[in-house]
Amino acid sequence: MAVDIIFKMHRAGLSLVLQGLPSNLGAYHILGSNMIIINRRILDIIRTHKSSVEYNSYLFMVLSHEYLHSFGIIDELQVRNMTYDLCLSLFGRDHPASIIAKYEPWAVFPELNLYQKNNKFEKNFEIVKNFDKSTQSYIR
Repeated sequence: MAVDIIFKMHRAGLSLVLQGLPSNLGAYHILGSNMIIINRRILDIIRTHKSSVEYNSYLFMVLSHEYLHSFGIIDELQVRNMTYDLCLSLFGRDHPASIIAKYEPWAVFPELNLYQKNNKFEKNFEIVKNFDKSTQSYIR
């Protein structure tokens, strides 16, 4: 809903997949699909080492970023700038979501640099049930 408020863009029917990905890949959207895949390893590292505010900020930023890609915007710099503008508009310059959107997550969370050795895609994945139900109140 936040993207709709700021950019007047809405898309329904997305699926969220959690999967262990290479350490330098936070998430991705498969072009032309309804799937967003988030790196479960990075989520686990941030959840373990950081506050719930920082974890939720990262999650908001990465979901917003991939959601913008789901509209067919493939230019990475454009999506990064839009994600930063979104976070800045909603939270202000000093909020963790804005800081993460402005810089690479690895610059904000140096703990992620400790795990750069794992560059494999896990075969197992988890589809998050009820991710895109219109009655849910996430990211509002």
